[in-house]
Amino acid sequence: MADFDAIYEDLEDNAVLEMPTIALTPEPVIVRGAGNITVFGLSNRFDTEFPSQLHARVAPEEFKATVTRVNVTLRKTLPVNVRWLFCGCLCCCCTLGCSLWPVLCLSKRTRHQLEKQLDWENSQLYSKLGLKWRLVRQRCDSSLMMEYVLLVEFLPKHNLYKPD
Repeated sequence: MADFDAIYEDLEDNAVLEMPTIALTPEPVIVRGAGNITVFGLSNRFDTEFPSQLHARVAPEEFKATVTRVNVTLRKTLPVNVRWLFCGCLCCCCTLGCSLWPVLCLSKRTRHQLEKQLDWENSQLYSKLGLKWRLVRQRCDSSLMMEYVLLVEFLPKHNLYKPD
């Protein structure tokens, strides 16, 4: 017999319809190191060739200027790192590995210089264009080693018409 006193809840009427949030940001652009010397994953230069994914986002001259500034910083700091690495390897047995400590500190200082430089570039130019440059560690394609690459991320556009 049917239960006439029971109250049933209609789930379809109470469901809140929400707009799907679809991220329309493209995949980040990766600029790999193109140098012949790599010290602790940091190559001695990056390729200045303009990637096609950045077409109509940034001028090729601005891209080349940014990568050239990064390459100038690397050109100043990495020869010193290589010399200290060579000296550290020669003295490694005598110092029980402590002679490699200056190379680690210099490599960290170089990374911090590059990150500060990219942050300045982001704040001055690229944040207005909807881009963000970062120095990230990524696994090499051919081996299990890690390398530092320049990653150009596309910032998502904010939906102005969506209510709060």
